[in-house]
Amino acid sequence: MQYFQRYTTPQGFDDLLMESNGEALCGLHFVSKNKNFDNTNLPIFQETKKWLDKYFSGCQPDFTPKFSLKNSTKFQHDIYELLLKITFGKILTYGELAKIIAQKYGKEKMSAQAVGGAVGKNPICIIIPCHRIIGANNKLGGFSGGILNKIALLKLEGINLSKNF
Repeated sequence: MQYFQRYTTPQGFDDLLMESNGEALCGLHFVSKNKNFDNTNLPIFQETKKWLDKYFSGCQPDFTPKFSLKNSTKFQHDIYELLLKITFGKILTYGELAKIIAQKYGKEKMSAQAVGGAVGKNPICIIIPCHRIIGANNKLGGFSGGILNKIALLKLEGINLSKNF
């Protein structure tokens, strides 16, 4: 069974929808402020709220809520593990991420588009920081949570958008 709860974000962001299987966080997605959901109160949602509160205060949280990537492929899982290593306030390009994953797989190179496809399927935004990946020539590129949310997240982390984009 899937459970949901809305997280009300600070001004400048769309709200977030938390999704759980009852034990772990399975999804974290930006949603319109006018969409309504049944709000189930679970311990994992309380833990995720604490993480989000700390993050939106401008700090990298020092813990990670329990999450599940059950429906992700091995390649996606490997990409998400690399995303988790990108620290607060830092960015990488899809090409840089492709080079890292190619090394991990013992390959000469890896398609940045394949990496982008995996990044775009990230089920747990912000906690698995896919917003920290940008395109070649420092282009923002797409973001399943909406480009305005991506810009706001990067600004929150102190990324100088005028310098990088």
